[in-house]
Amino acid sequence: MDQKQYVLIFSTAYHPFIGGAELAIKEITDRIYDPYFILITARMRRDLPFRERVDNVDVYRVGIGIPFLDKILSPVLAACLVFMITRHTRVCLFWSVMVSYITITPALLKMFGLYRTTPFLLTLQEGDSEKHIFEGRFGFIAYGWRTCLKYANHVQVISTYLGKLARDFGYKGHISVVPNGVDAQKFQIEEKKEKKIIITISRLVEKNGVDTLIKAFAEVHKKIPDAKLHIVGDGKLRTELETLSEKTGVRQAVTFLGSVPNENLPQYLAGADLFVRPSRSEGLGTAFLEAMAAGLPIIGTPVGGIVDFLKDGETGLFAKVDDADDLASKIQKLFTDKVLYKKLQENGHRLMEEQYQWDGIVVCMKTIFQNLCA
Repeated sequence: MDQKQYVLIFSTAYHPFIGGAELAIKEITDRIYDPYFILITARMRRDLPFRERVDNVDVYRVGIGIPFLDKILSPVLAACLVFMITRHTRVCLFWSVMVSYITITPALLKMFGLYRTTPFLLTLQEGDSEKHIFEGRFGFIAYGWRTCLKYANHVQVISTYLGKLARDFGYKGHISVVPNGVDAQKFQIEEKKEKKIIITISRLVEKNGVDTLIKAFAEVHKKIPDAKLHIVGDGKLRTELETLSEKTGVRQAVTFLGSVPNENLPQYLAGADLFVRPSRSEGLGTAFLEAMAAGLPIIGTPVGGIVDFLKDGETGLFAKVDDADDLASKIQKLFTDKVLYKKLQENGHRLMEEQYQWDGIVVCMKTIFQNLCA
C-alpha cells in the first residue's frame, strides 16, 4: 500500500470544465504537496480519459461521457471507485466541493456505516438563491444539503452568508470561513483613460441580474452617449438579453463577448473602467475580486457573500436588487465623481491584496487538511 497520505476530492465537474469552484480546487492543490490529492469527477464527455494527471492531482472520471447520465449515476460509480482506490492508497480525508451529485458520495458511504473513521470535509461554494436551494429539484437539493451536513466533520465556506445557511440547515459542527482568492500577479492595473466602458463577467442566468444591468445601461446611455457595455460570459438567457438590448435601444453599444478562457480575463478587465454585477444571489463573487485586482471600482448588490468584501462607499457601491434606476444612478456617479472613483479603486485593490490572495488562503486550507488528517 502507498504510505503517502491522500485527500480524496469529490467534484461533479473538473478540468476541462472550469468554474469558480473548480478553479479554487486547482489553485489550492497547485500550492500544496503534502498531503497528496486524488479527485473523482463525472466524465461528461466521451473524448476525456478515465484517468489522467492534471497539474498536482490524479483525476479519475466516472461515467460513459453523457452528462445527464454521468451526473445521476456518479454517486454510485464514485462509491465503487472509492473501494478500489482505498485498497492500495491511504486516504486520510474525503473532501467534497459543493453539494452536487457526486459530492454526496462520502455522506452516502457513511450513511451505510462505511469509512466511519475517515473525516469528511464539506466546502460550500454555492451562489444559488435560497429558494432554489430549499425548494429546487422537488426538494432533492435541500435533501443533499441536509445529508452532507449531517455527516460532515468540518464545513468550510467561502462567505459568512454560506456559514449562516449551513446553520439554517441544522449543522452544529465547526465552520471555517475561507474565501476564494485571486492571483494578483495576473491582473495588472492600468491607468484608466475614461473610455467609459462598463464590464460584467457573468453567466447569463437569472441570478446574475444582467437584465437589470442592460436596463440601467439604457438610462446611462441617454446621458452619456459614448458609454459602452461589455458582457463577458454565456448562458441560457443570452438570446433573451440580446433582444432586451435591442428593445431598449442600446444594442450597438452593448457587446456580447461570450465565454472567455479564465487566463484571458485580465485583458478584458484592463480595457474597462467599471465592473458591475447586480446579483440576485451570490455565494461570494470571485469576479468582483478579480475586477478589484485589476483596479476597477465595483458596483454590486447587498446579497449573499458580497457583503463580506463590499463596504458601500469604501470598497465599492451597493445598488438595490432589481432596481435599474438606482443602478443607473450609481454608474453615473462613478463616471462623474473622480474622487470617489479613485477612492474605491485604491481601497478595493488594497483589500484584495490583504485578504484575498491565494497564498494566504492556501495556508488556511492546508491547516484544515492537516488537522483533519491527524
